[in-house]
Amino acid sequence: QVQLVESGGGLVQPGGSLRLSCAASGFTFSMYAMNWYRQAPGKERELVAAITSAGGRTNYADSVKGRFTISRDNAENTVYLRMDSLKPEDTAVYYCNAKGTIFGKRYDYWGQGTQVTVSS
Repeated sequence: QVQLVESGGGLVQPGGSLRLSCAASGFTFSMYAMNWYRQAPGKERELVAAITSAGGRTNYADSVKGRFTISRDNAENTVYLRMDSLKPEDTAVYYCNAKGTIFGKRYDYWGQGTQVTVSS
């Protein structure tokens, strides 16, 4: 079955760094765009970063541009989110998401989320 398993979250001080990983299985990873979303308490889920299926293009929310980097390893079926210069407002549950259209049918898969807390 399809699985997206996030890891790497935790507690970090402001200005610190974390790298999130998302290991995918059960689908053809290289055919899917991959995204990282986050949801803070009381707020809607927002798109943080996106990468195309081959990794040639990336896109970021304005709030994280220059601080976060999304990347992927199609040989390892894994997508990463490197987060630098973390701020308290980056505190949220971070979700891995896969989106693809295969033979005209859309697929949308989600991980269970990993908590990131930025606090001194």
